[in-house]
Amino acid sequence: GVSYKAVVFEESGVLLPAPHRTASDWEARSCVPAGTAQRAALSGGESSLSLQYSRGELTAVEFLQELGQQCFEIANVRVPVHSFLWDLIREEMRKQLPTMAEAAQCIRAEGLQTALLSHSLCPGQRLLPLEQQHFDVVVESHQEGVPRPDPGIYKLCLELLGVQPQESILLDSSSQNLEVAAQLGMKTVKVDDPAAALKELEAHLGFPLQGFVPYTRSVRPGMEIPKDHLQKYLEDVLGAHPTAPLELRQFESTRSYLVKFGGRLLVLKKEEEPPSGPSGPSVSREYRVLKALAEAGVPVPPVLALCEDRSILGCPFLLLEHRAGHIHHSLCLPAVPPRLRRAWYGAMANVLARIHSLEPGAAELQQLGEHGNYIQQQFETWTKQYRAVETHTIPAMERLIQWLPLHFPESQKTTLVHGDFRMDHLVFHPDRPEVLAVLGWKFATLGDPLCDVANNCVSFFLPAPSGARRGLRNCDLGQLGIPTAEEYSQMYCGHRGVEHPENWNFYLAFASFRRAVMLQGRHRGSLAGEEPAGQLSDSSPKDAEFVADLAWDFAVKEGFRVFESLPPTKLLLRHSSTWAG
Repeated sequence: GVSYKAVVFEESGVLLPAPHRTASDWEARSCVPAGTAQRAALSGGESSLSLQYSRGELTAVEFLQELGQQCFEIANVRVPVHSFLWDLIREEMRKQLPTMAEAAQCIRAEGLQTALLSHSLCPGQRLLPLEQQHFDVVVESHQEGVPRPDPGIYKLCLELLGVQPQESILLDSSSQNLEVAAQLGMKTVKVDDPAAALKELEAHLGFPLQGFVPYTRSVRPGMEIPKDHLQKYLEDVLGAHPTAPLELRQFESTRSYLVKFGGRLLVLKKEEEPPSGPSGPSVSREYRVLKALAEAGVPVPPVLALCEDRSILGCPFLLLEHRAGHIHHSLCLPAVPPRLRRAWYGAMANVLARIHSLEPGAAELQQLGEHGNYIQQQFETWTKQYRAVETHTIPAMERLIQWLPLHFPESQKTTLVHGDFRMDHLVFHPDRPEVLAVLGWKFATLGDPLCDVANNCVSFFLPAPSGARRGLRNCDLGQLGIPTAEEYSQMYCGHRGVEHPENWNFYLAFASFRRAVMLQGRHRGSLAGEEPAGQLSDSSPKDAEFVADLAWDFAVKEGFRVFESLPPTKLLLRHSSTWAG
């Protein structure tokens, strides 16, 4: 009945094997009599070198010096102790580390936090070749001056995690450490055999700790799908009969599942019921769009099948090949060196330009929408949506609803538009600025391509990550190596070979209006107790108000541009409502 919020991993003995237990291979390679290292590290009971080091009574340098002296006295041979940990653990970590690292990833995928208690045995170097992203908190006991089993080290760790002792689990191989942690109220798991320890941890947490795939989690309760029906369907459609049962995980989107079928990774997207979009059922539409895009050379996940037989899963679904790669959820691109980030933004602008350069007729996409009235239709749809989720009067929204129709572009180009094009809908190559796949085609239609570009640019003007507003406002883009919104839109225009639009502020105003409606809908949903999902979670009424004011700022700039471009004789003839606000 306990709801755990964090798991704490001890480095030595958990993420890395305990050195004295795995010394035999190193001793054989180094021509050291078997058992020498273990005797040297553990002899002396409470005064053993191992315990003195763990209590902080010896520095890493002193530990290695003493270990070498003890080994010499035991074996009467000079022992290369400085190679002991590196040679030994680098070999052994291949066995133990990947299992525990995968467990840490699975834990974080479920929304829990992880912490690493580190006690590096090598001076000035880290033994653990783990990315920092595996852990929310890293505590170095020597750096903090609080050796284990002092309870202060666990209190510090819990404080940094922001959890209570009873909300946490500690994995350690030391009974002494576990006893101290248990006295604080932490749940403890002793790691003698890593596989057995993980089984025990799984029992406490209630979800699997293996089979991790990036950007997925275990299937949420109540969202399971019948595996036997799906297995039979996949065998028939793909012509394969793997012996292992299929495995399921779930993406952030509650209708998308990762399917492990034999040696293949597939993506299954269920139909939303009732459909949320204005165009009705989405998976059949998305199927047609993705097939056409793949044939036109746009990077999209390969389409395998569309199943409209409700007897399989109870609803239609789409089956895709999984595209492995890196999805950047932060616009700051922390995983990319600053000097290279501009190239990643350039790749994003390039692939959007490629999408907009498709000829709808040639790509058999002309059935997606009408030509020429996209912005009008979108305005009517979003205004209707806003009225449906309105909880209080937002003055800027009322002004925009009056102003936008008076400034619709006189002519609109028509291309395929993505409808929700953004950084975290792109799968990048892990090592270079190459888009491997564009995701999230649910809102694809024919329309004005500049709406796609403006929607993509709105985040440049939103505050740094805070609730539902995730953007780059007030960030030092030069220092981050990221182009400005103006530079990014110019990148796009360069790839398309078109001029930058003079009424660009209209498009930014319209895109911000759209975003404000989405935020207001998220706020209305939170008031109704609906679970937030995706990048617009945790919305408050202030979010919609902020973005509405931002939209009106763009509208004012566009109004001044229009005013200044008119000859004096036309100023008197212009209807006064044009200057609304």
